[in-house]
Amino acid sequence: MSLFNKHEQTIRKAIEALHTRTFFAAFPEHPSPAVYGETADADGQARFKAQLGKKFEELLQENPASWIGEEESPYLQEKLDITYPSFPVETLIDRARKAYHVWRKVSPEQRAGILAESLDRMKSRFFEIAYATMHTTGQGFMMAFQASGPHAADRALEAIAAGYEELTRFPQKAFWDKPMGKFNIQLNKEWRAVPKGVSLVIGCSTFPTWNTVPGLYASLVTGNPVIVKPHPGAVLPIAIVVAEIQKVLKEQNLDPHICQLAPDTSDKLITKELAEHPDVKLIDFTGNSVFGNYLESLPGKTTFTEKTGVNCVLLHSVQDADKVAANLAFSVSLYSGQMCTAPQNFFIPEKGIQTAQGEISFEEFAQKFIDNLNSLIDNPKAGPFVLGTIQNKRTYDRIAEAEKLPGKVWLKSRTIAHPQFSKARTATPVVVEVNADKTDIFSKELFGPIALLIKVKDIEHALHLAGELARKHGAISCGAYTTDKGVREKIADEMALAGAPVSFNLVGGIYMNQNAGFSDFHVTGGNPAGNASFTNPEFVVKRFTWVGHREPAVA
Repeated sequence: MSLFNKHEQTIRKAIEALHTRTFFAAFPEHPSPAVYGETADADGQARFKAQLGKKFEELLQENPASWIGEEESPYLQEKLDITYPSFPVETLIDRARKAYHVWRKVSPEQRAGILAESLDRMKSRFFEIAYATMHTTGQGFMMAFQASGPHAADRALEAIAAGYEELTRFPQKAFWDKPMGKFNIQLNKEWRAVPKGVSLVIGCSTFPTWNTVPGLYASLVTGNPVIVKPHPGAVLPIAIVVAEIQKVLKEQNLDPHICQLAPDTSDKLITKELAEHPDVKLIDFTGNSVFGNYLESLPGKTTFTEKTGVNCVLLHSVQDADKVAANLAFSVSLYSGQMCTAPQNFFIPEKGIQTAQGEISFEEFAQKFIDNLNSLIDNPKAGPFVLGTIQNKRTYDRIAEAEKLPGKVWLKSRTIAHPQFSKARTATPVVVEVNADKTDIFSKELFGPIALLIKVKDIEHALHLAGELARKHGAISCGAYTTDKGVREKIADEMALAGAPVSFNLVGGIYMNQNAGFSDFHVTGGNPAGNASFTNPEFVVKRFTWVGHREPAVA
């Protein structure tokens, strides 16, 4: 049985889900022993610990120039001492160039089957990947398991499905017969989907697999060899994924250099050298806007970027203010605000918010928000695990600077003890009230657990500010609360024009931070927060071109 036949049902279901946009998940998101095995957790943790202090030797990339690595655990604040094979840029490019002419000849069915098989192999290592993600990004275990394991695999499958569908949309061959009166013109025609060339996928430090695999699998399924350049601080999670891809490629008698890992160190980065290389035709990037804008400016490249944005919450009227405050407190606290979808600016009318129990003032809602934050933070069974740790030490500095912003500090940040890791680098959210005329303060992303409460005249004022911020500075998510259908439509329309998706009236266990594979488009490409969206058709069709040939049909 071919690998495509083995996984065809899953791929077909994924394609159907892309069209219906209803719930679909090929990989269960809960680390249940019934699903993954009774010893899967312990085995994954043991495998992660066994890798510490050693060379990562699973990659099928021969003759490294050196072994490098600088990852540090935010939980232990100690080096992992894992090293990875390092190669000169020219070696990486040369191997990718040669692999291109092998991989482009492989049929879409074969490529889809190989890639789906790699996800099946990845599934058996979800727990190991989770611990690797925990100790490189600082995420809590549950988020690390879900985001880097099942959710990432679903996003990868989504890219496979979208790419396979686009590659098979048109026939490979056709007989063209045009009546001309006394005779017909008859041509044999054929079409080839030609991959663009070498693809560079640049990873980030906070979501090393979830943000990397969409571009990685989209390029691979469309026939492009890929060089994965991970963030120096978070290599292991995506190294495991690349290793599994390489193993399947080798088993299918294909060049494992079709997919390569290209680690570097913070004092000797190779990203620009790779990006500017003339043989690199495709670039996927997640990170800050400055570097993203630079990549978008490079001539001769097709880029797919997710950059920084300013995410807002608009509060107009609610059914239950306590449930809303609890939901927003969780959204701000989740992974200590180190998510590109985390809310930052909270626009609250100066006259207060209408509720089913009557009007509450700006100050009353602010206090409810603070009370819910403290309740979550001080819950020993929830707070440390929801907050996780601070991945980057620079984020610590940003939190301290936020407390010095002009305005009332409603809540100062503090460290909390983690029950399992005494040296964990933690920081709780800081909440500051900022005047609505201080746009210079809230018109930029303050990455981390930082929430700004902004007193506005009314919902029209709030919507004007949120729309302008999205158009000028980008927004990846937006939250809104209103019980008025007219106001809801006004918000939906205005923010749609600004390219910002809105989550309306969320309470309970769903948050504006979260995006679901096969249903939610992550980033729209419609504002400065990014020029691409995974996974819409454009995310895959720009990675190849259709080229047609024709010749007279022979009778």
